[in-house]
Amino acid sequence: MRTSGRTLLAMASAMGIAGCGPTETPIPDAVSVCAKPNFEIGTFIEIPTGKFTKGADAYYPEERPSLDLHVEGFWIQQHEVTNAQFAAFIEATGYVTDAEQGVLDGREGAGSAVFLHPDQRETDAAPWTLLPTANWRAPFGAEETIDDRSREPVVHISKRDAEAYAKWAGGRLPSEVEWEYAATLGLPDAEVSTSGAYGPNGPRANTWQGIFPVADIATDGYSGVAPVGCFEADQIGLHDMIGNVWEWTDTPYGPQTHTMKGGSFLCADNFCRRYRPAARHPQETDFSSNHIGFRIVRDAPL
Repeated sequence: MRTSGRTLLAMASAMGIAGCGPTETPIPDAVSVCAKPNFEIGTFIEIPTGKFTKGADAYYPEERPSLDLHVEGFWIQQHEVTNAQFAAFIEATGYVTDAEQGVLDGREGAGSAVFLHPDQRETDAAPWTLLPTANWRAPFGAEETIDDRSREPVVHISKRDAEAYAKWAGGRLPSEVEWEYAATLGLPDAEVSTSGAYGPNGPRANTWQGIFPVADIATDGYSGVAPVGCFEADQIGLHDMIGNVWEWTDTPYGPQTHTMKGGSFLCADNFCRRYRPAARHPQETDFSSNHIGFRIVRDAPL
């Protein structure tokens, strides 16, 4: 993995720091509880062939222009790929992630980026740090493992890592258009682009409530990543399309970058509006952090 001050600044931008405006204020609601009905790890949902408007209700310049597109049907995993799923892939193949390989090779700037919540850092400390010991097995470095995090989405994943898993699992990464189409179909209120994140009774997804990055009141029940399936499914049966962790797509954004979708648990009302289907952001393909994951799609059920 190649990491620099520029890269960490890019991560801050990916969370939507610049140019964001207020959104509807969430009303406190019951904390989301895991094990939702009809949820099973590894389930795929069929997305029918259809049409939609890409870039609808665009907020940032990069989300324009709005385009009416036709999309062929596909199948998408109901949830983000979990630690347990990724561990099975590692056990079967012996694959080494980019974050791990960089450390083994002794590369300068090797490791992965970690965001520390206010209660994990000194008051005046920077929220982002680069840790050589952070990787998918140890989301916060060597002192913490995933032993009790099997249902959490796997993080510290580069695009190459995600593609390797997808191929092994008989799938692929979604295109940006496929991802946005599925997320748009799932909106609880088709007329409100933020309805996947907030509803009239409070949060519907794992985002940041409070003043980022100094106070997270966790109205949604989670200060940090949530296990998959802990929030209600959207209108087509998908979980965590909005919030929780950013998701890789296979769509190039620019030189050495690809498009991420969906926002993460770090998207806050006071600075971010990237918890909408149209939101998109570039990320260096070999970069990883503790709020970047992925899900896979298939062209037909197995």
